[in-house]
Amino acid sequence: MNARTDPSVLAVTELSFATVRSGISVPYVDRGEGEPLVFVHGSLCDYRYWSGQATPLSKDFRCISVSLSHYWPAGEACIQGEFGWQTHVAEVAEFIEAMDLAPVHLVGHSRGGCVAFHLAREYPRLVKTLTLADPGGPLQIDGMREAALPAATNALRAKVADLIERGDIDAGLELFVDSVSVPGSWRRSPAGFRTMAMENAATLPKQFRDPLPAYSREAARDVKCRTLLIEGQKSPRMFRNNVEKLSGWIEFAERHTIDGASHGMNVSNAGAFNRLLHSFARS
Repeated sequence: MNARTDPSVLAVTELSFATVRSGISVPYVDRGEGEPLVFVHGSLCDYRYWSGQATPLSKDFRCISVSLSHYWPAGEACIQGEFGWQTHVAEVAEFIEAMDLAPVHLVGHSRGGCVAFHLAREYPRLVKTLTLADPGGPLQIDGMREAALPAATNALRAKVADLIERGDIDAGLELFVDSVSVPGSWRRSPAGFRTMAMENAATLPKQFRDPLPAYSREAARDVKCRTLLIEGQKSPRMFRNNVEKLSGWIEFAERHTIDGASHGMNVSNAGAFNRLLHSFARS
C-alpha cells in the first residue's frame, strides 16, 4: 500500500503518516533529497530524537525519522497489535517498502539498534548500509547456553516499571536514564528531551516485558551490508561490549568511538556523530 499523508496531522509541522501493509500508521518526518537515511529511535524516544541529524544531514541525504508503534504521537492507528521488537522490525521494513525507499542507509540507536540489526538480517534487500549506535540487548558469547541482562539491571528495570506504573514518572525516568548514561544525566537533560521522555514513559514497562534477543556470532553473520558501529567513550559497559563484539562478528564492519560521549551521543555530540555518519554513507 502506498504511503499517504493523514490530513488530520497537517497542522503538525513537517509530520506525516504512512499507512503500511499491516495497517499500522507510522509517523515520520522527511527532510532533504538524495539517498535515504532512515533513523530508528530507542527507549523513551520518537522521531524527534533525531532532530540533531535531520537538518545538517539533509543537505546531502533524504533524512527520514520514524516513530515506532506505541510511541508518541501514538494515535489509534499507531498502537495496533502488541508492543514488541519483532513488530517494530516488521513495521519499519513495511515503511521502507511503502515509501519506495530501498535500499536505505539504516541508522538505529540503543533499542532501535537492535531493531535495525534484525531488519538488516531479515530484509537484506532493503538495506544498503547499517549504522548501530550503542546497540541495546544482551550478548550471546560462544559457549554460553543462554544470554540475559545482568540481574542488577533487571532489578533496576523492575523498580523503574513500578515507579512509572504508580505514577512517579519523574523518579522512574531519572533512575532509568541515569542507568543507561551517567549519573545526573536526567537532571542535566534539555527540556525538550525530558518532555519527549515523559510523553513516552508508558512504553518502558511494555519494553521491559519484551526482552531483546541476544546478539550472537551466528546472527551477526547474516548481516551482509557495510556496517558502522559507534560507541560513546563514556557509555555503559554493556553497550560498549556489544559494539566490540559486533565489530568482530559482522563481516563488513568498522568501529568508531566518540570521545567524551555517553549513550546519547547523537544529541550531546551531534557534530562528531554526524561527521561519522556522513562520511560512512558517502563512502
